[in-house]
Amino acid sequence: MARGGAQNPTDWVTRAADEAVRHAGDGAELITVASGASPSGPIHLGNLREFLTVHFVAEELRGRGLTVRHLHSWDDYDRFRKVPAGVDESWNEHIGRPLSAVPDPWDCHTNWAEHFKAPLQEALAAMGCEMDELSQTELYRAGTYREQILTAVRNRDRIDAVLARYRTKAAPVAESEQEAAALADSVTADEDSEVSEGVDELARFPFKPYCRDCGRDTTTVTSYDDESTDLAYTCTACSFSGVTNLTTQDEGKLVWKVDWPMRWAFEGVDFEPAGIDHATPGSSFTVGKELVKVIYGGRAPSFFGYSFVGVAGMAKMSSSKGGVPTAADALKVLEAPILRWLYVRRQPKQAFNVEFGPDVVRLYDEWDALGRKAADPEKRDAQVLAFERASATTSAGRLPTPEVVVPFRTLASVADVTAGSADLISQVINKVGNEHESVDQLQPRLDRAMQWTTDFVPVEDRTIVRESADAERLASLSDDESRWISLLLENLPASLDLDEVTSVVYGVPKLARGLALDDAPTDEVKADQKAFFKLLYNLLVDKDRGPRLPTLVVALGADKLRSLLTAP
Repeated sequence: MARGGAQNPTDWVTRAADEAVRHAGDGAELITVASGASPSGPIHLGNLREFLTVHFVAEELRGRGLTVRHLHSWDDYDRFRKVPAGVDESWNEHIGRPLSAVPDPWDCHTNWAEHFKAPLQEALAAMGCEMDELSQTELYRAGTYREQILTAVRNRDRIDAVLARYRTKAAPVAESEQEAAALADSVTADEDSEVSEGVDELARFPFKPYCRDCGRDTTTVTSYDDESTDLAYTCTACSFSGVTNLTTQDEGKLVWKVDWPMRWAFEGVDFEPAGIDHATPGSSFTVGKELVKVIYGGRAPSFFGYSFVGVAGMAKMSSSKGGVPTAADALKVLEAPILRWLYVRRQPKQAFNVEFGPDVVRLYDEWDALGRKAADPEKRDAQVLAFERASATTSAGRLPTPEVVVPFRTLASVADVTAGSADLISQVINKVGNEHESVDQLQPRLDRAMQWTTDFVPVEDRTIVRESADAERLASLSDDESRWISLLLENLPASLDLDEVTSVVYGVPKLARGLALDDAPTDEVKADQKAFFKLLYNLLVDKDRGPRLPTLVVALGADKLRSLLTAP
């Protein structure tokens, strides 16, 4: 078991791994950590916490030399609940069918579930997150859980007794897809705490059949024979009446609050977190913790609830609404290790937002500073530990980072100014002091800086270089302004070295007042510098401010600069 020290810091991952080891017991040959998600819509950055939380714990266990399995369940056998915005209303006919049985309206995947699994699977691969993936559709339809289903049905009275202790008159609010399914599955059971003995027990049956005729779960159990295991039902959607045999046929699933603890016992799960909504009184975990023991003779895994992840300026994300940022979206502007770092550096109970706006620049600065700190073994602490966890995995090794680290703000600034190709940006970056031999040495950060500048810098904040000189403004220059422009062009270094350009740009007002470039600026010079900088921005980009002027000058090049500062 890991212990902290000067060079051996600990964090929430360490502690969660310790709990998983304790749960598995001494000498356990395999430790199973589990995650799960319903591919009902875009798997957004809030859902990503489910995957990465378990991934980091699995990595810690592997690092200790233990055999670990990260088991991920795709809840693709969940019902299709509603048609989101942007999808044809004709898809309403599929409501109630398994997600895996709903056609892909975009016609690029085999079904609805696969359409939303695929982008997340690709993003997880880019982040070095490997899992053993299970399709609940495949498992249920293969009869994998037949004995577990029969066990639940035989013990339906005991299940109902546990659920009854958590029923309240107040209608519970679903905070997740699974919770929503649980409420739908047990709506009759949960709607009143004073259920009379005369209510038909079949209304709270722990197994929900999918209609054999229309494929929906809009079914009502009408009878069940314990000896034959025949379950009769009617479908309220298509009026079909049928019988399914639970011993030989596989045409439905356990309700969620029974399904989850069943899997804990079946898979031998030692650790599985979930959103904090699952840990509230009467929710899935609190009920499941009792059911897994009473019905299946197992134990609930070590567990904690994690808080939500949002996007700055947006309400809490819901995958069923669509239009929310996903991991794939984030990876367009964040290097994979940085996205991982956002999740591992905070305690799971801490909610946080992922920023796509100006704070992206600050985030990269923080990451680069932490990388420099991590290079010193004497400074290894919990922050460095988070950096290490984010930077590499046991199987993939170090995740892609640029060979030549250029500040993101510099790349973004040059990308904004040039609005050109990666090769052109690379040339400018060389001139501003970040020497490299090829564009590849700046990747993957360069692509992300270009994407961020294009997609997330507001139009009003973009730098658009004038196509031609502002003849009217140049004709109206004051004597001081004309002098400044002349001095700039006369003293501009041929090499456009950034340091030399910086000295000249800041030094022009000094020269105009008879001082040397390296003299300290007087109060008058400082005032002149402010006016000179505003003039240059006006003449070059038609704004009062913009990117750092020396960088802008280098990016434009001598010829372009002269053409914009010389009257036609």
